[in-house]
Amino acid sequence: MCYGRITDATVVRDDRRVILLANPFGFGADGYIDLVIRNFQYWHQGAMDLTQTGIFVTTLEAEAQLEIDLAQGACALDAQNVIKLLTFDAVDANRKAGHDATGLNVHLPELVRDYAGGEYSLFFADCQPSAVVSFDVRASLYNVRANGRKDYLAVGEDMLPTMYMVMFVLFSVGAVLWAATVARSWAVAHRLHVLMGVLAAFKALTLLSQAGELHLVKTTGHTGNWNIAFYIFTFCRGILFFTVVVLIGTGWSYMKPLLNDREKKILMIVIPLQVCAEVAIIILDENTPASKSWFTWNDILHIVDIACCCAVLFPIIWSISHLRAAAATDGKAARNLLKLQLFRQFYVTVIVYMYFTRIVAYLLSSSLPYKYAWCSPAATELATLAFYVTTALAFRPAAENPYLSFADDELDLEELRERGEI
Repeated sequence: MCYGRITDATVVRDDRRVILLANPFGFGADGYIDLVIRNFQYWHQGAMDLTQTGIFVTTLEAEAQLEIDLAQGACALDAQNVIKLLTFDAVDANRKAGHDATGLNVHLPELVRDYAGGEYSLFFADCQPSAVVSFDVRASLYNVRANGRKDYLAVGEDMLPTMYMVMFVLFSVGAVLWAATVARSWAVAHRLHVLMGVLAAFKALTLLSQAGELHLVKTTGHTGNWNIAFYIFTFCRGILFFTVVVLIGTGWSYMKPLLNDREKKILMIVIPLQVCAEVAIIILDENTPASKSWFTWNDILHIVDIACCCAVLFPIIWSISHLRAAAATDGKAARNLLKLQLFRQFYVTVIVYMYFTRIVAYLLSSSLPYKYAWCSPAATELATLAFYVTTALAFRPAAENPYLSFADDELDLEELRERGEI
């Protein structure tokens, strides 16, 4: 999800007719847009009418009509429900006068008739056929609160720092409780339980860094160094999360001490690929969509993310098949059936979690009014907390837990062959 901030966009020798410079931003009753344009250049055969090149904003509701107008050959700057901010004849005049930058401060209530706030997108438009342009633009979109303070988070996003801080406290409490549970049951705990505790700690640190980053964005428009901490903790949390899911799915440490080759391939290939895709999506969302390849990479990375999430389900499916076969052939049918039931429940839980955080959360963010933009990330974090708690309860270390034990005779044949014991 993209959050409001001061954004820098660079357009390099671009011939597109319309370019999205900044993601949709929810303005309140006192919304402002500050623009600074530098290094403007253009290439065009013959004279170029720069009054037909400029920057405008439009509401999300009006974008559908804008697409229709563009399809009919209209100039975006002349389309219906478009609010023109400036044209580049003024920028070119400043450049020729020796001024490096052209600045503009827009107070939306003074520019928009019957203004009552809303969600607006910032675009560049060039209506000159065969024209190529280059320029740098810094766009600051913000609201001014009653106390005169600038708020660079959009309406609907201003609740996010508080929400993430609350979730940090909840996950921190959960991590402490889990650590106490593992310490109290250390005699029957497994290595997997330690990894689960480390995962909970990194999840809490991820939420803390995200809350800090958004608080800084809210007050200054910049992330400072919080985004670096957020990337690091997100990467570590991602590696640990999918590793724990795969290890639980294979029964590592609590049902068997070793992984076979195909399970190792999931750990070595799929999980790093998924985590890199997740971090890349975050970095991409924090950058302007003005680049030609922005939307293409956004689609590719989301497809990779979903494909890798599906791939980590295979170890759970293999374990279910193995337990089903074992229940029918060996003398431990009752215990294997109990384990089979647990793995089926875990499989369903993982599927529901993946579906909710990848599909339902996206649908929520796309369909909810901008004033409730915080609800989608809040629902995602609550679903994550529910998943962590459900998994912890099912696989907690306890002497009476019939699932958390393994014996030498439960090693599958493939592992024994790998070890040369048969």
